Amino acid sequence: MENFTKILSKTDVQKRLSVPTKYLSSLPSFNGDRAVELQAMDEGGCVWAFKCSTRRKRHPKPVLTRGWLAFVAGKNLEAGDKVASYKLKNKCRTATHVCEVRVGKQVKIFGSVFGHSPIRAP
Repeated sequence: MENFTKILSKTDVQKRLSVPTKYLSSLPSFNGDRAVELQAMDEGGCVWAFKCSTRRKRHPKPVLTRGWLAFVAGKNLEAGDKVASYKLKNKCRTATHVCEVRVGKQVKIFGSVFGHSPIRAP
């Protein structure tokens, strides 16, 4: 089940991933805290750890911080590329929340975007 899909912005690839607010309910429960740890498995089965947090005041927009920039570097992501998150069953019943993350590189021909090509694991 897809949690969210987003075309990455410059801020998303240089600082943190800003998760669209409408997907807040599909993220793990914060249980009154401002942050939660989650793990994401990529197409190759590699597990990436992220910290997902919300702002202290007003608008509770979720962002992925710790671990996100390592993922961006590891996947060679750029602004315009796409990321999608999918909820997985946590068969081990650990406290860590697990999801699958898929990325796609932007496909341009003569400067026009024609879509996104999935990044295949080596």
